[in-house]
Amino acid sequence: MEATGAPSLEVQDVHVQFEGVKAIDGVDLTLGAGEILGLIGPNGAGKTTLVNVVSGYQEPTDGEVLLGATRVTAWSPQRLARAGLVRTFQAVRLFANLTVLENVEVAAIAGGLKPAAARVRAFDLLDAFDLADRADALAGSLPLGEERLLGIARALGAAPRFVLLDEPAAGLDEHESDLLVERLTAIRERHACALLVIEHDMRLIMRLCHRIQVLDSGRTISIGTPEQVRSDPAVRDAYLGADRRAPHAEG
Repeated sequence: MEATGAPSLEVQDVHVQFEGVKAIDGVDLTLGAGEILGLIGPNGAGKTTLVNVVSGYQEPTDGEVLLGATRVTAWSPQRLARAGLVRTFQAVRLFANLTVLENVEVAAIAGGLKPAAARVRAFDLLDAFDLADRADALAGSLPLGEERLLGIARALGAAPRFVLLDEPAAGLDEHESDLLVERLTAIRERHACALLVIEHDMRLIMRLCHRIQVLDSGRTISIGTPEQVRSDPAVRDAYLGADRRAPHAEG
């Protein structure tokens, strides 16, 4: 959880409108240092739009994003990465013609490490994700589960303080999802970074996260521990109204 005096990532009263349609309508969010926060909601709730704002891919109509005391609203993704905030995407964006090791090395060098130190960090991350034996394989040859792990390892290459993960378990089976929970928990502890996780796999979210924030129609409808959110009638209504399934059953 958050360390005393450590900076947090804060979203303050963010609004996003697309041609008059309110995609985000006054959302606040706080991610403390070392925390794992889940961001969930029915399809179209505004989750990805909010993460796009936080990660510099979407300028808000109104509101602020802060890293510690620094206003970072509308900073470019590259500038945010240098400041310690990175993200992954639903579609894994690897350098297919580079090796697994080189994919992580490139990120570490971009984060400011010398080549020798970048290689050490890359091997360390590959080992943490059980990818060390694939170091010399081309990234484009990996199966989906390993692609997703490599995408996360690469995001961690620059030693960020905050990592935004957009559906990291998409396409994984139950066993792979369980392993992902273990690896993300270990990475958070080992590398002292906070995680914001968008995910439809409620089994993973409930096991992984310290807190969960629920969006519906661009607004926050619930924030709390997994048990508090699971039992919140507003959350059940949002999911049942959206697709006739309870949140624990969403896949």
